Amino acid sequence: MEITRKAKEELENRIDRIEEFIGKKGLGSNYLQKAKKTQRDINLALAVGGVIMIAGVILWMKSKD
Repeated sequence: MEITRKAKEELENRIDRIEEFIGKKGLGSNYLQKAKKTQRDINLALAVGGVIMIAGVILWMKSKD
């Protein structure tokens, strides 16, 4: 059992490294990097927008009293 578990882990590590290499150097890697950057920017914008909205609601509730 120990050998099969180690072999499985080694194969998974190799596959992960190959996928990472293809993602960096393979076809469409530039598009993938741009998509990741765009997704990150959208997530940041949503987070900042949410914080601003919450702050606005809090200020509105305080001014309402």
